[in-house]
Amino acid sequence: MNHAEVLLGRLEQLCDSLNDSSDADIDNQRTGGMITLTFPNRSQIVVNLQKPLQEVWLAARSGGYHYRFDGQHWQDTKGQGEFWQQLSQDACAQTGMSLQFQPS
Repeated sequence: MNHAEVLLGRLEQLCDSLNDSSDADIDNQRTGGMITLTFPNRSQIVVNLQKPLQEVWLAARSGGYHYRFDGQHWQDTKGQGEFWQQLSQDACAQTGMSLQFQPS
């Protein structure tokens, strides 16, 4: 299994865990290499695999981000930080809830 597939699997697990341990109520729908997170306020975050580029793309209200695995972390291709940090920041901003997504 490649690193991008592992990331999507981890994201699904985290959504389930957050739903079980809080009032997050995140609806996560996976279609192939894409996961759409829909929050109770109907805002969404989309995470999409770009297999030919070996990247993961994240789309949120704050914008679109492209990440490449550096051997340890998913780093933004324009130097804007790490995937899980950006996902947590956007989820908090869009929901007003404290939602933390961690790689492990």
